[in-house]
Amino acid sequence: MDKILLIDDDEELCELVSEYLTVEGFDIESVNDGQTGLEGTRSGEYDMAILDVMLPKMNGFDVLRNLREDSKLPVIMLTARGDDMERIVGLEIGADDYLPKPFNPRELAARLRAILRRAFSENGEPDGSEKLDVDGIQLSPASRSAVLEGKELNLTSVEFGLLHELLKDAGKIVKKEDLSETVLERKLSPYDRSLDMHISNLRKKLGPRADGSERIKTIRSVGYIYTVV
Repeated sequence: MDKILLIDDDEELCELVSEYLTVEGFDIESVNDGQTGLEGTRSGEYDMAILDVMLPKMNGFDVLRNLREDSKLPVIMLTARGDDMERIVGLEIGADDYLPKPFNPRELAARLRAILRRAFSENGEPDGSEKLDVDGIQLSPASRSAVLEGKELNLTSVEFGLLHELLKDAGKIVKKEDLSETVLERKLSPYDRSLDMHISNLRKKLGPRADGSERIKTIRSVGYIYTVV
């Protein structure tokens, strides 16, 4: 059973979400401030965290910044409806996904399962897909590790999935719609910028090549291509 940490200062919401997710088969615990939440996410006891932005003691952005210094724990951020800046900042810092409040608990459960599937196969073991070695990058789905020119990359589960899909078809255009359905496990929405933000974060972590060329290029209105030199 997947163990989830819910970090939100709304105790009534925590109770309702906990009841629903328990029925859905999750083992869920909740805390009500950012500092306690950060300690929980670093404890190694949880498979994933649900993190609100507005929290006492430490806000959700600071919790995520501190967590991403040394952890790849999957995180869904809860944001204010209509606040694009919260969503953008959360994804830039390293959230795997976001969900605006108020939300349908069924949608939250679906997002949790999608992210956990990206990190683990149904039997609880990492995905055993074939290793990739492209352009100085070694990608191992079995260990969820990515190494660029001898240095390990600290990628979120979404970034790892996107890199895997792009390297698998290096030199070819991969459509946004296909990436959204394969990696995010949902249809692409015309107003959803999360895919663009994840690609932007991935670009920053990969950096340009020694000659200054970009590894991932955007094909306007179509998708992305991992360039081959």
